[in-house]
Amino acid sequence: MSTYVIGDVQGCFDELQDLLSFVQFNKEEDNVWFTGDLVNRGPKSLETLRFIKGLGDNAKTVLGNHDLYFLSVAHRIKTTEDASLNAILSAPDAKELIDWLTQQPLMYYDKRYHSILVHAGIAPAWDRVMALSHAKEVESVLQSDKIAGFLENMYGDEPSMWSEDLEGWERLRCITNHFTRMRYCDHDGKLNLTEKGSHAPEDCIPWYTAPHRKIDDLILFGHWASLVNQHENREVKPGIFALDTGCVWGKRLSALRLDENKFGNDRQLFSVKGYTKKQSITD
Repeated sequence: MSTYVIGDVQGCFDELQDLLSFVQFNKEEDNVWFTGDLVNRGPKSLETLRFIKGLGDNAKTVLGNHDLYFLSVAHRIKTTEDASLNAILSAPDAKELIDWLTQQPLMYYDKRYHSILVHAGIAPAWDRVMALSHAKEVESVLQSDKIAGFLENMYGDEPSMWSEDLEGWERLRCITNHFTRMRYCDHDGKLNLTEKGSHAPEDCIPWYTAPHRKIDDLILFGHWASLVNQHENREVKPGIFALDTGCVWGKRLSALRLDENKFGNDRQLFSVKGYTKKQSITD
């Protein structure tokens, strides 16, 4: 049995099938984790959701910002012209797929691998217990009759600094931004949510290099496709792997195997060619 962690799929269903075939994934024995952003921009969001949902307990996923965007469309908070998202909404199993996506967490912790799966990152000020607790705050609202209110108030860059004193929608927005949108922060942990490139803006650092970061578990995240050419093995810092390799931008779709193989090598990276689409990787 092997466990694979796959970066942002974003509706690139065919590429996902190519990758799983390449690693000889056995859906009866192997496990696969996804860093979120299952849907949007790629051509087959519907097929992607159906497939991952159909894997049952063999699959784990966390919510990404594009997944939350789709939920806001499904609840008529936002509108979209994305054909692959509209295909989900018009599908006969739309409600089942939307309900399933709503039940997915913002953070998954696995004791066997001492590893954390998130979409964008974890606030440097949080330890693992705090991070799981804060993720649960948002998940509980998403899975309640308050979901529409949350989605209406989810968007915005403020507050940019985490504080345990935050309350209400501001607190939930700040938690969500850390888990699903974060790339850069300053040395005190204040978020910069406007910069998407691979080079840090002035006075900012990648969140995973923050000097006061409290978590030392293995961290697996996606979201940051512009890092694709900087770290060939995807380990951006010891024990921290960035797995969005820009599939929807025509780069690659990648899977990190967490288990040792027959040669004793663990954390092996596998990649297949990405979807052909002429857009900027920082869009």
